Amino acid sequence: MTRSPTETPRTVSSTAAGRLPVAAAILAAVCFGTTGTAHALLPIEVGSVAFGAARIVFGGALLVLVRVALAHRSTSTRPSRTRAAELGRPALIVAVVVGTIGVTTYQPFFFLGAERNGVAIGTLTALGSAPAITGLLEWAIHRRRPSGRWFLATIVAAAGVAVLSGVTGGGIGTVSVDGLLASVGAGASYALYTLCSKALIEHGWTPLGTMAALFGAAALVSVPILLTTETAWILTAPGALAVAWLALVNTVAGYLLFGYALGGLPASRVATLTLFEPLTATLLGILLLGESFGSSTVVGAALLVAGLAILVVPKRTDRREVAG
Repeated sequence: MTRSPTETPRTVSSTAAGRLPVAAAILAAVCFGTTGTAHALLPIEVGSVAFGAARIVFGGALLVLVRVALAHRSTSTRPSRTRAAELGRPALIVAVVVGTIGVTTYQPFFFLGAERNGVAIGTLTALGSAPAITGLLEWAIHRRRPSGRWFLATIVAAAGVAVLSGVTGGGIGTVSVDGLLASVGAGASYALYTLCSKALIEHGWTPLGTMAALFGAAALVSVPILLTTETAWILTAPGALAVAWLALVNTVAGYLLFGYALGGLPASRVATLTLFEPLTATLLGILLLGESFGSSTVVGAALLVAGLAILVVPKRTDRREVAG
């Protein structure tokens, strides 16, 4: 691979570094997209509420343990003092509380929407509304209007999610209004913890510290929810393996990548990039669960990839600015 005369090693490294948050957001979406497959592969019947609560409880607890284990390895005390000082600010306390509410309420809203209107419409409404709500809230709070590319990418990617979900095939039937509101509530919950995470990271918190705070608090809130469900499945070998996957891959790895992406990209852009999640779930369903697919799956996947490509592929002007 040849390098242009104006392209220095520093330029190449800075360009690669600029792409890392994008890659992290997409990899996070891949981690999130394994949830449904992990649930479907269980040889025992486990309710969605119990499965979602277990994800938050064990994943949040593990994030806190990792944060505590790595705390003594910090080589600088200044960031710690900065974070401690920032924590005392009312705005950041509100960010932690609101972010925790977002993490906790996403699961029940999502599952209620899917229960009332079916998985297809529930998933479409929740995942399709999340990037739009995130972008609009970011615009309202920070006065940062999302770019035209973001609007176009979000519309195209949301159309891909719609085709993948199957709602474009007709025969939707009666749609429950409260189910739609619940799914939009899931999208709003996602937007809340995304924006709150971004705020904490911008004020000096590490991605690990941010996710440990939000998901650790959400884990405490979710313990009573988990205990009201059937928990015997967790003590079985398949259940323990599923919980380990949820904690290690789906939550710890996924949200550390998610936090890293938020450190380098606007929250609205990260929210759109994580629409790769339904594509991952679709592909895993075909490859591991033997689910059938047709032309709508191909078209939906193509639209989703095209929408994400609009955000990922830099414009010519962007490349010229980096090269300069």
